[in-house]
Amino acid sequence: MKTVALSAHYDGKKIELDEPYPLPDNAQLVVIVLPQDDERHDWLRLSAQELARAYCDNEPEYTEADVHK
Repeated sequence: MKTVALSAHYDGKKIELDEPYPLPDNAQLVVIVLPQDDERHDWLRLSAQELARAYCDNEPEYTEADVHK
């Protein structure tokens, strides 16, 4: 089976995939817990700032939406 990234959430009792995906029995998974939205917002802003620094002054401004794609 190839490696895929799946979006999921924890409902307080179990981890649920955000969209259906056929997982075989006993599939090995890696779970990464993402930071809460307030901390995530800070990381996205920092990423956008560093992307802007990486390009010349006449490049367009980068927003969180550009980083989040």
